[in-house]
Amino acid sequence: MNKLWILLCLPAFIFGTQLEKWDLEPGVWQASLHRKDGADIVFNFEVKDNGRQKLVYVLNASDRMLVDDVKIQGDSIFIRMPFFDSEFRAAFTKEGRIQGNWIRHLADRDVSIPFTAAHNVKQRFVQHEPAKGNVSGRWSTWFTTPGKNDSSYAVGEFKQQGNIVHGTFLTPTGDYRFLEGIVDGDTLKLSTFDGSHAYYFTALVKNNSLENGIFYAGIGDGREHWTAVKDDKAALPDEKALASVKPGNSQLDFTFPDINGKKVSIKDKRFENKVVVITIMGSWCPNCMDETGFLSEWYKANKARGVEVIGLAYERTADFAKSQKSLQGFLKRFDVRYPVLITGVTTSDPERTEKTLPQITKIKGFPTTIFVDKKGNVREVHTGFSGPGTGEHYEAFKKEFNSLIDGLLAEK
Repeated sequence: MNKLWILLCLPAFIFGTQLEKWDLEPGVWQASLHRKDGADIVFNFEVKDNGRQKLVYVLNASDRMLVDDVKIQGDSIFIRMPFFDSEFRAAFTKEGRIQGNWIRHLADRDVSIPFTAAHNVKQRFVQHEPAKGNVSGRWSTWFTTPGKNDSSYAVGEFKQQGNIVHGTFLTPTGDYRFLEGIVDGDTLKLSTFDGSHAYYFTALVKNNSLENGIFYAGIGDGREHWTAVKDDKAALPDEKALASVKPGNSQLDFTFPDINGKKVSIKDKRFENKVVVITIMGSWCPNCMDETGFLSEWYKANKARGVEVIGLAYERTADFAKSQKSLQGFLKRFDVRYPVLITGVTTSDPERTEKTLPQITKIKGFPTTIFVDKKGNVREVHTGFSGPGTGEHYEAFKKEFNSLIDGLLAEK
């Protein structure tokens, strides 16, 4: 018995291994998603320990996205993103790094990309040379896909201090959210990551142009070429011109189940004689996340004035249970108290408008917002959303939004 007791008390290194306690150290980490073409998508995250659990904040410019689903088991670590059904599965290395994969759970399959992260690396990109140019300002931008003749237009807006650059690209259907990077010598480098967007932009900085630009997108080998010209008057098409109500169809008529399966109709008594804001959205959509964050707080503050909000969700699958699961965490995070209905029609369905809202011309972007007056008539349809990453455009949106609602509420 005494021999057994002595054996059990011997330290682990006697048997040739030292027990190690793996931990996610507090502080800033640099993360890299390793594409096959070598164009790593880098970003930073900060780890905090509140005494009960590890918290991760994904950092992009001024945005700090809280991730509170972090599990450490032995030498393994699992980080589930709060939105967009993606996660990191990785392990600690002997050098104190993290190595594994970022996995996206799509409707019909999982896709992944190798991932590493290093502790106490606060810079996003390595600075090799002082900045030789300044990209602050507004830029007319064109994106083209290699091998295709088509192009898309965007407006780039950047602010540079020293070599550090923050900004975004505005498009007719939304923005690229928070981009962060540097000007390294004559090269602009920008990136962002939020669990859905994983983007990396490079370009050569000239006096009034950005040339030889490459836009690397996501897990696969997706890339586009881009160029930009400095243009203080660069502008996008009117957001009200991309979709509208069809002539003679000013009133909507739809019924879909809410997140709990209860049928809700625009014709329900709850919405009678009220101004109704309808947001066409999806849990997979980063711009929809920004709009949901705004609308959730706005609704709590304004519900008593005689307004209602309805979310119409177009998910990646037509399966109700899968769509419900995707939406639950999304709505919980923003404490959404207005009904969000599951249309049962996928975002990729070419007939998504005809199957759900045949009274409007075409759903061309997510989110799209429909404003209905107290008599049930559609008054405006806005495509896209200028989120907090757009700075002054977000402030202008809020002012215009409130002015429109105030006008509709004042009508008899």
